[in-house]
Amino acid sequence: MNIHISDAFKQMTKKAIYAIVLFIFTYLILALLATALTVGCIAGGITIIVTIPSLLGILLGIGIAGLGLFIFIFLFKFIFKSNKVDRSHLVEIHQRDEPKLFRFIEEIVHEAGTDFPKKVYLSADVNACVFYDSSFWSMFLPIRKNLQIGIGLVNSSTEEEIKGILAHEFGHFSQKSMKVGSYVYHVNQIIYNMLFDNDSYQKMVRGWSSISGLFSFFMMIGVKIIQGIQFILGKNYDYININYLALSREMEFHADEVAANIAGSLPLKESLLRSDFADHAFNTVLSFYSGKIEENIRSQNIYKEHRFVLQFLAQENQLTIVNDLPQLTLSELNQYNKSKLNIKNQWASHPSVEDRVDALDKLNIVKPHYSDKPAILLFSNPEKTERRLTNKLFSSVTYQKKPTELDLEGFEREYVEVFNNNRFPTIYNKYYDNKNPLDFDIENVASYSDGSSYTLEKLFNKDRIEQVYELIGLEHDKQVLSDISGKNIQLQSFDYDGKKYTISEAKGLISKLELQLLNITSLVRENDINIFSFFYYHAQHHNNGPKLKEKYNAFFSFEREYTTKTELSNKLMEAAQFISVETPHEQIEKNFKALYKLEGELKYDLRKLIRTDLLEKDITPAIREQIETYLSNDLVYFRNDQYFNDNLQIFFEALHHYNYLVPRLYFLVKQDLVKFQAEQLK
Repeated sequence: MNIHISDAFKQMTKKAIYAIVLFIFTYLILALLATALTVGCIAGGITIIVTIPSLLGILLGIGIAGLGLFIFIFLFKFIFKSNKVDRSHLVEIHQRDEPKLFRFIEEIVHEAGTDFPKKVYLSADVNACVFYDSSFWSMFLPIRKNLQIGIGLVNSSTEEEIKGILAHEFGHFSQKSMKVGSYVYHVNQIIYNMLFDNDSYQKMVRGWSSISGLFSFFMMIGVKIIQGIQFILGKNYDYININYLALSREMEFHADEVAANIAGSLPLKESLLRSDFADHAFNTVLSFYSGKIEENIRSQNIYKEHRFVLQFLAQENQLTIVNDLPQLTLSELNQYNKSKLNIKNQWASHPSVEDRVDALDKLNIVKPHYSDKPAILLFSNPEKTERRLTNKLFSSVTYQKKPTELDLEGFEREYVEVFNNNRFPTIYNKYYDNKNPLDFDIENVASYSDGSSYTLEKLFNKDRIEQVYELIGLEHDKQVLSDISGKNIQLQSFDYDGKKYTISEAKGLISKLELQLLNITSLVRENDINIFSFFYYHAQHHNNGPKLKEKYNAFFSFEREYTTKTELSNKLMEAAQFISVETPHEQIEKNFKALYKLEGELKYDLRKLIRTDLLEKDITPAIREQIETYLSNDLVYFRNDQYFNDNLQIFFEALHHYNYLVPRLYFLVKQDLVKFQAEQLK
């Protein structure tokens, strides 16, 4: 297999090597200075102890020596740091259990020209990766990698697609030139360790400082010196990280080329285009069972349900299904994305799906042998494997009593019911899926408009849907351009509608977008007015005209309230942040006084919410009990230098329910309006 190393890859490799050299040079200077300081502090400390043979002299000498030692430890602590991967969610499998799968992996490993993984693990999710426990010594010692295969990914792939996916993972380690990426990764880890991973070190410093006031004084000096070191390393960090991520993106293209040479371009392309959709379907099933925890219900086999949801959503979105799997194209993937803004994200570790698909299309490598069998058949006993991972997934969930298992038939019935209860009528052609009716003068429109000339086809045709998503795209682009103009997003240039712009030109572009927004908003509002006129015309034939106006007014009113409620939630979460960090006692008292002032508004809103008819099905007995417990008590959260954790839990539960019920009610008020509106045509 002869893989072409692109010029971009070579260029990024050189930049990454330069970043490594820069770091090594900077670090060696810092290390030499720290070593000299440590030796000087220890020598000075010993001299003071010998010169002043008293308790003060001993403390002073130890304090000075400790200052040097702690700076020295800070600069070298990364050597002993091991980045272990959490494997609690994984299930290890062996060749004796899965001979077919292991033969399959061996073939890919052989073609990729790399080593067989040290261990093979299964996970529950829609993912696959190669990982290892790394440390400083990984830069010098050979370490075998482990393979992780997500059954959610297997469940939504053909055998050939899994071959391409695994070949991509092994492709990361099959070329010698790619070892540069490993070195940059470890350099990044070293700097990250010194900049951000300091919890245990700070605990050690606090413990040492608490022994004596003198020790605390010298540690204050040490902290200032360490902050200076971190400032220097911080300047290096962004530069090294940008180069590492740029190389990482090129490594993805490189690994894709390895995979295409082994499995062909098409299987990898199809799996890439489906990956987000498959992940969404899997998370939909997880979300369904999150809502079943209070009922003590879990899945019998979550992967059968995943397959059902995958096909169900594919049919809802009118996607082509081949080999029982949805096939997506780039146009289908981006059909609702009308953004014209193109920013090359220098902080992204992976290229976009569009760029990867484009590169695979250019390679256009076709393999004669293509297996469209379900990838799950690579396992000796698919049902057993799926149930094993299902059990592993649900083992982390805490139930009040032993849960009952929902079979596939029961899941299908309940899922479809929930889906239908949370959708808008199909007559709208998804017009309301991502937009709300725009506000207008209802009484004026009801008095003077005539909706008899409008039709559903005219009001909800493709052009009207395009206008909605053009509006959403413009609003998104304007917000991002505002962030660019305000320097909240760091970059040198960007593309808009195929033209390159500098940062200084962002403000002028925003003005142009505002004019376009005014125009498209006017068109969408005009259509919303026509929609109201059409349904109001039909509602009058059922004597429901006043009721339709009432529902429109209710929605517009709640939409205005929603902003205030969201602001309240944000204020409460911000006001409570201090609870999770170390805070002086006198400041804690002041912070709670500010929190208590906001609680009155929260309690007022919660009382209204639990009495709202539309939320009757959403407020379970458990939710109602928790909210009423909060409302019926004036809770004290802190007294005598001590937090009352039980009361804090009641508060945070109430705030959590508020953050769920407010947007839920927003949706239900809108759904109630558009459902009632549709009923006027019957």
